[in-house]
Amino acid sequence: MSNGTPEVHSSQVGLSRRDFVKASALAAAAVSVPATSWAGNLFHARGSDTIRMGMIGCGGRGTGAAGNSLNASPNIRIVAMGDVFKERLDSSLANLKSDEYTIPHADRIDVKDEHKFVGFDAYKQVLASDVDAVILATPPHFRPIHFAAAIDAGKHVFFEKPVAVDAAGIRAVIAAGEKAAQKNLACVTGTQRRHENCYLEAMTRLRGGAIGKVLSARCYWNQGSLWMHPREAAWTDMEWQLKNWLYFTWLSGDHIVEQHVHNLDVCNWAIDAHPLKAWAMGGREVRKGPEYGHVFDHFAVEYEYPGGVTMNSFCRQIEGCADRVEEFVQGTEGTMLTRSGQAMIDGKTKWKYSGDSEVNPYQQEHVDMIKSIMDGKPLNEAKRIAESTLTAIMGRMAAYTGKMVTWEQALNSKENLAPAKYEFASLPVPPVAVPGRTLLI
Repeated sequence: MSNGTPEVHSSQVGLSRRDFVKASALAAAAVSVPATSWAGNLFHARGSDTIRMGMIGCGGRGTGAAGNSLNASPNIRIVAMGDVFKERLDSSLANLKSDEYTIPHADRIDVKDEHKFVGFDAYKQVLASDVDAVILATPPHFRPIHFAAAIDAGKHVFFEKPVAVDAAGIRAVIAAGEKAAQKNLACVTGTQRRHENCYLEAMTRLRGGAIGKVLSARCYWNQGSLWMHPREAAWTDMEWQLKNWLYFTWLSGDHIVEQHVHNLDVCNWAIDAHPLKAWAMGGREVRKGPEYGHVFDHFAVEYEYPGGVTMNSFCRQIEGCADRVEEFVQGTEGTMLTRSGQAMIDGKTKWKYSGDSEVNPYQQEHVDMIKSIMDGKPLNEAKRIAESTLTAIMGRMAAYTGKMVTWEQALNSKENLAPAKYEFASLPVPPVAVPGRTLLI
């Protein structure tokens, strides 16, 4: 994304990040971890420098992340795949082997038939196979379950954002992240802005006092609608909802959680704290049909942080409106504006990012994860992404109920959005939330 145009995003289907991956090939030699850096690492225990990677979730983002991982290092090998739908697994495997999707690496995709797993328990089978690390890219609801299981199994984890859809999931992710630290396991998340040069340099300058003391911030993810698959007569409720997971809060957390978490994470990063309170409004103005489940299409949230710092958040998925995807921070001595690929500071200090824009941040997050493992200092991003995800969840809670929500209320909420059973059967859609009537749980 640049100049207000939405970036290619994890929720898009098909070859959703092909352009990013093609561009990354130009910089692959500069950012890949050299094979020599793997000497003496734990993988030598089996006489090989190879990291055996498993995929749990084979949609557009899982396939994109696997391609990014393969491109990040010649030592990555994809050896196991799992998805609830066989056709999605098969499509992902075919896409990964396509030269136009990733740097040619057919020799490093070695997924035998016995290591292709389908169904709700496919993640257990992937984890039970001989993998060293996994990519978790199922719909967000499943990520706390899969993350905890992966850490229990002793696997390094790359998992997409957001990492949960409710407080129960957040608490599970924080606990599993602490266990990962004890086990010396890497946990890296798909918050690619944390690995993007322009953001890193801007934050370094902010920490150095370039805009003075931070007073306030605001952030935006305003764009048109995303994909929707019309329901087929043969689909059960569960299959329909899984194939349109964006539109069901139990699966996506609503778009403030699934998508806007990127911008909220940047604001938490800039303010160096999580919010204390949230007030919000939102609704379902355009996407009113049952094909769009029960989620909202716009949110506006005011967050209060320690020291009286405030942050205003805006997200919208409505066609024909002004697009805007960026973050803005106001300090006592200047301002900072950040977008994907761009950053600038104005005030007593004037600066504009002019560095390398060829390095693909979606690939760099895998480079950083691999290097951290090889250096024996595995990155652990679990708590910070859990806090950013909860920031989004508390905004949704405030908008759905019309109430002021504190951090403690959000974190300790008894809300658990999980269905009673994971089976292809009837699954009624909850009513659309009504502020002032929907209860704060």
